[in-house]
Amino acid sequence: MGNAATQLSVATSVGPEAALDLTDGAAGRGPDPREGSEVTERILDAAVVLVARWGVTKTALADIAKEAGCSRATVYRAFPGGKTHLFESLGLRELGSYHQAIIEVVDLAEDLDDALIRGLVVATRLLHDHDAAQFILQHEPELLLPFLGFNQVEVVYRLTAMTIGPHLERFVVPERAAWAAEWCARLFITCLFNPPADTDLARVADARHLVTTFLSPAFQSVRAS
Repeated sequence: MGNAATQLSVATSVGPEAALDLTDGAAGRGPDPREGSEVTERILDAAVVLVARWGVTKTALADIAKEAGCSRATVYRAFPGGKTHLFESLGLRELGSYHQAIIEVVDLAEDLDDALIRGLVVATRLLHDHDAAQFILQHEPELLLPFLGFNQVEVVYRLTAMTIGPHLERFVVPERAAWAAEWCARLFITCLFNPPADTDLARVADARHLVTTFLSPAFQSVRAS
């Protein structure tokens, strides 16, 4: 299970303001630097496996230690703040990987429509194919509330604009690039929780229809010079 496909399942444990800090180079408290990076990554990877199996709520540090092949003391040395600290670090790591996967396909695009379509399709497919994310969506949706409240969801949109927006500046002026990334995120979240009938953003044709109908017309007269 690669990092690029794991972020949404565990990012539910970290508050949206902490996620926004990632763009400023501050990934929460982070793991204890005294603990080896290989061990730390193994602990985080073990947590992802268990979230897919049991969910966040039922995943205990003892279970993570066993899955990672280490002691609880090792887990606490890596994450002195316990379960909250571990899942905060995991959420930030995986959210960064998720955005990177989207950026990689956006950077291959030939025009704005292509970039938005690629981003939506990849984001949706990563979510569809990830067991841990699906477990949370089906069995622990309450963990998404910190991200979807009236004010907090705006932080998610702002984070997307800050991380994805600059990669759209080849096609439109910077302020419009950020706007395009934000509204693409709005479309993604809307379709995730209120999917239109017979529409799946994992399908290129469906993503193209929504982008060309609702997003790209707003940018036709403001292309980058």
